[in-house]
Amino acid sequence: MPTDLAYCVSKGGMRMLTRTAGVELGQHGIRMVGIGPGAIVTPINQDTLDDPEELAALESAIPLAHLGKPVEIGRLVCFAASDAGSYITATTLFADGGLMQKPGAV
Repeated sequence: MPTDLAYCVSKGGMRMLTRTAGVELGQHGIRMVGIGPGAIVTPINQDTLDDPEELAALESAIPLAHLGKPVEIGRLVCFAASDAGSYITATTLFADGGLMQKPGAV
């Protein structure tokens, strides 16, 4: 994302904060889990949602071929915060339909 330097730096900082705090605070039973959403149907993506060509290009870059829904991110947060996620810490969980794994997609 060459035109979004500040955004990218802040995302990297959050990932390192999550990793480092998870390691340092684990001995106190405190877990740190970041959530990395991909393209989600929210107002931040409204311009893309309103442009059929841009939307088609984005969806074709996502291996699951569609944007995520806010409820899907909410479910991931609930999982991470629940007892089901009790052994997860110092990491970021990505819900992006596989977008980060597709070479050249982002």
